[in-house]
Amino acid sequence: MSNPLLDTPDLPAFDRIAPEHVEPAIEQILSDNRAAIEKRLAQGAPFTWDNFVAPMEALEDRLDRAWSPVSHLNAVVNTPELRAAYEACLPKLSDYSTDLGQNEALFAAYRAVSERDDFGALAVEQRRVVENAIRDFRLAGVDLEAGDKARFKALKSELSQLTTRFANNLLDATNAWSLDIEDESRLAGLPDSARALFRQAAENADRPGWRINLEMPSFIAVMTHAEDRALRETLYEAFVTRASEVGPHAGEWDNGPVMERILKIRHELAQLLGFDNYAQRSLATKMASDPAEVLAFLRELADQAVPKAQRELADLQAFARDSGGPETLQPWDVAFYGEKLREARFAISQEQLKPYFPADRVVDGLFTVVGRLFGIRVREREDVPTWHEDVRFFEVEDRDGNPRGRFYLDLYARANKRGGAWMAGAIQRRRLPDGSIQQPAAFLTCNFTPPVGGKPSLLTHDEVTTLYHEFGHGLHHLLTQVDAAGVAGISGVAWDAVELPSQFLENWCWEREALDLFARHVDTNEPLPADLFERMRAARQFQAGMQMVRQLEFSLFDLLLHQDFDPATGARIQDTLDEVRDSVAVIQPPAYNRFQHGFAHIFAGGYAAGYYSYKWAEVLSADAWSRFEEDGVFNERAGSDFLVHILERGGSEDPLALFKAFRGREPSIEPLLRQHGIATGEETSA
Repeated sequence: MSNPLLDTPDLPAFDRIAPEHVEPAIEQILSDNRAAIEKRLAQGAPFTWDNFVAPMEALEDRLDRAWSPVSHLNAVVNTPELRAAYEACLPKLSDYSTDLGQNEALFAAYRAVSERDDFGALAVEQRRVVENAIRDFRLAGVDLEAGDKARFKALKSELSQLTTRFANNLLDATNAWSLDIEDESRLAGLPDSARALFRQAAENADRPGWRINLEMPSFIAVMTHAEDRALRETLYEAFVTRASEVGPHAGEWDNGPVMERILKIRHELAQLLGFDNYAQRSLATKMASDPAEVLAFLRELADQAVPKAQRELADLQAFARDSGGPETLQPWDVAFYGEKLREARFAISQEQLKPYFPADRVVDGLFTVVGRLFGIRVREREDVPTWHEDVRFFEVEDRDGNPRGRFYLDLYARANKRGGAWMAGAIQRRRLPDGSIQQPAAFLTCNFTPPVGGKPSLLTHDEVTTLYHEFGHGLHHLLTQVDAAGVAGISGVAWDAVELPSQFLENWCWEREALDLFARHVDTNEPLPADLFERMRAARQFQAGMQMVRQLEFSLFDLLLHQDFDPATGARIQDTLDEVRDSVAVIQPPAYNRFQHGFAHIFAGGYAAGYYSYKWAEVLSADAWSRFEEDGVFNERAGSDFLVHILERGGSEDPLALFKAFRGREPSIEPLLRQHGIATGEETSA
């Protein structure tokens, strides 16, 4: 039987990949790789880039080319059969990774390359690959005694399975809950687009009336617009208790024991490597030097943001009370009255803006914006197999028509698709043995409201910025000019710098010059009116303090959870979260809130002891954007410099050095504070 995961001359064959292909393909590649590595090591020195590192890169690339589509399919079209095949491979992949990381002969070969007299003559990215590899061998336990190596390997294997179980529990809990409504009066306040979405969900389930679920378009619509306070509370409780021991499905997919075990394993792994805790281990590959530096950074932001957030909440409470609302706001009231206050203060709402952001036009406008900024062209192809009829495929070229990369765009929410938005690499750029270039490819995934009833999908402005954010990651991956896969695109980029391009690109969603390229009414084709644009801009800093302290809550919780873990007392997950909330949160959730049980970024993603990276990188992105504020939104030189110094260099150089090459100086926190309206003398009423 032909296996499409073993025969991958170019793009994944999504029209042929089936669950039964997964395990045989991965087993075959792992076996082939082990044999090739053993054969090369047996040949002995000399070890050079060309005869050793480049062939190792090719082996890793073959595995990545098979596994990345499998991992992606597991996230976007999850089925029991695919999940079983995916999970069966996790311990095999973990064991392979650990075996390589602890292979002393392999480690010695990389060190031999680094100690050659001609090492300095290698390209900067090649040296970076070797240096990162030597660092990563030590972080994989290559220096451990035999017994500790075995323990390390067992823990890594278990950890990979636990993080996947966390994600599966969250997905299953999200899919399991729905609420059918037949009394339309309960939908008062909800826009027609949301009602149509709920009606379609009910029809798909052969139910009368309207069906509300926990997918983000549904959840956000209810929390923002539903006048029925009991409905908002019902949805809120179902959402914040997903995968926990409380709530509508109490205990059914409980992530509590999973989190406890994940944290215990991470702590033990860190200590085996000689770190005091996992926070120290996490920062070993990041820009920040140690947890104390990160905590000082977060608390400095909190000192600035908390007073502003407290004033914003008092303002919102007074508005709600004057509007006939509750005496004390609860979490399920904040978005609802926040939207009402935004409308009252700025005469603007997300619903007013949505007709100006039809999804297809937003996508076309995004391509126009980045084309002007970076001199690229994006062209759609319709002959490439995908995993769902809604998925589109595009190619990126430079201004001379040279290929730079390809990407899949999967915009809409649906059942059995993981929530959130993300970019993932499908193929890494690298130079092949014949001198040609392997073009990179990416997966860009969102969860927007799909087209309903023959009408186009209309995006909120928040969703427009989300699309720009993810495409910023995509550009980082696709526009790289680095020829070594290990540091091409986002590979090898310090995690607390990886959000720079994504957060940076969001700024164009707020600029008249950029919006004029795509923001037109879905029915009349009229551009976004000047007064509506001005009101949108005026509302940009609305509740910015409350938004910032929420992110600081997540960041502090994550870092302290990993820094302060004590095997004698256990993880103290709820206690840690409560303590953080006491210090920075301005509104306290009910006792049943189990936010942490759905915090996939740190328990199933790459942000463990690294969630602070969003704020850390936001300092860089706000400062980078300030150059365009000074030079012009579409300044050709500034765009070219960002392309050359940031997007094209990937992880090949120190991120601070790259930033300084672009900005001409060290980063400043002032633009970030100003952007959020919390810098001295810059605060606007909110």
